[in-house]
Amino acid sequence: MKKTHTCGELRAADIGSRVTMMGWVHRRRAHGGLIFVDVRDRLGLTQLVFNPEESRTAHAAAEELRPEFVIAASGRVEARPDGTVNTNLATGAVEVVVDNLVVLNAAKTPPFEVNQDGEVDENLRLKYRYLDLRRERMRDIIVARHRVTRAVRDYLDRRNFVEIETPILVNRTPGGAREFLVPSRLNPGAFYALPQSPQQYKQLLMVGGMERYYQVARCFRDEDPRADRAPEFTQIDIEMSFIDQEDILELFEGLAIDIVETVAPEKRFLVRPFPRMSYQHAMDTYGTDKPDLRFGLEIVDLTDIVGSGFQVFDAARANGGQIRAIVAPGCAGYTRREIDDLTSFARARGAKGLATLAVTGEGIRGPIAKFFDHESLAAIAAQCEASAGDLILLVADQPMIVATTLGDLRNEMGRRLNLADPNILAFCWVLDMPAFEYDEAERTYVAKHHQFTAPLDEDLDMLETNPAVVRAKQYDCVCNGFELAGGSIRIHRRDVQERIFRVIGLSDERARGLFGHLLEAFDYGTPPHGGIASGVDRWMMILSNAASLRETFAFPKTQSGLEPLTGAPSAISERELRDLHISSLVPAPRA
Repeated sequence: MKKTHTCGELRAADIGSRVTMMGWVHRRRAHGGLIFVDVRDRLGLTQLVFNPEESRTAHAAAEELRPEFVIAASGRVEARPDGTVNTNLATGAVEVVVDNLVVLNAAKTPPFEVNQDGEVDENLRLKYRYLDLRRERMRDIIVARHRVTRAVRDYLDRRNFVEIETPILVNRTPGGAREFLVPSRLNPGAFYALPQSPQQYKQLLMVGGMERYYQVARCFRDEDPRADRAPEFTQIDIEMSFIDQEDILELFEGLAIDIVETVAPEKRFLVRPFPRMSYQHAMDTYGTDKPDLRFGLEIVDLTDIVGSGFQVFDAARANGGQIRAIVAPGCAGYTRREIDDLTSFARARGAKGLATLAVTGEGIRGPIAKFFDHESLAAIAAQCEASAGDLILLVADQPMIVATTLGDLRNEMGRRLNLADPNILAFCWVLDMPAFEYDEAERTYVAKHHQFTAPLDEDLDMLETNPAVVRAKQYDCVCNGFELAGGSIRIHRRDVQERIFRVIGLSDERARGLFGHLLEAFDYGTPPHGGIASGVDRWMMILSNAASLRETFAFPKTQSGLEPLTGAPSAISERELRDLHISSLVPAPRA
């Protein structure tokens, strides 16, 4: 038997044809002496009919079929009887009356139902990922992921980019995320690192005159687990020469629109072109540099509005802190327990507490209301634009704690109140990031993005005297509260790069030891260049409304970095250790 059609291919025009289908038994049911079997492959589903008057042998064999058996079936395509057409199925106008059935492989009962997308324990799904991939939702995500990378390649190819692979075994790069290390058997005591990104190589490709490079690059970071992070991930990596920031923003914005219109045309853009804001505006207004713009709840500064008399607010002001708030619409009736829950949420973000004021038809109520006169309470409500029925959530603390707490509270209230439409894509650009942040533990400045990012021209003179205020030629593309892409204009002059290394605490000798190859390359005519990288996995989270990055991989790891399917990572023998010139390992407990 040779397959003639996929399970999603037959239409009314095929009626009367003889076909052979192959796939998995999706569902089996018996009715009035007939046996109906839905056979499934990646491209769809077709109904098979087994009639003992057509073939007793095939009908008898069909009685033994169970879900997930792999079968081959031959027969005649017929129109479904009146009243039985399935308009929800592409093949729903026809069925195949089978006269020859072969079981290619029987199947055990799966540990969870494959023919429907019900709730299944994640560890069980990952252990049997090959079964999970047969389910409709996972199949659609993996196929959509393919369509995203294909759209990227088509878009960039039309714009004269060249796809170039860069090494996976690389040298270590200090700063940034923790790297995975790989011992070298041929070079005792030496280690490769797996790349966090192809950063240095793509810059060297610009030095090499490639001008327009891209890569669908596999990257690795040995980071603590988070729902939107994974130890290995895929990014769309782009670099261009002889351009400025505006060129890259225009290119990527066009790419983002092309991906959405190609892969998820049902999604709607909130605003086009994408709005732009400074990093400082994002932090002041939304408490984060990756704001979700699908809803309001903007942060309001009350530092100069609230009067004195409440000790907590007075102390915060005296210590250089802020008093800021968001308004939760319609939440004035929150119970004491609900308020306590929000207070615990705020304290978990570092805040000392959370103050609340409920705006009601009878006035403004709350535990702190007694510390303010009527005029002060009215001024607070007016500044917040709060109406009757709203709940004002206030935090008083140091600026970063206030921003982080209210930013997370804003997202939490948006989730609780269902304010974020999953079918809307709210893209924006966040620009003018700080170039450095101070590491208290190391007592030195570190690069906020990476050490190859160019400072704004007008801030160059402050590199050595006041690094804290230096801004970078960096840009992030944010969508629905996720950093979807990030990039920068790179440093292309050796003298500027050496100054940056000194700011982050690298001596000239140490810098040459780590990055001498890059500094030397800058001596041979390096063009101005810059780029951007976008996570394919983040794209899939947004386009498929997935709650976790793990939903977007064919074979993901758990949050603790384990792979239940294959058992990775695993211990190695003493002999293998000796081959790698490693004397011993201290085994760590598995999660």
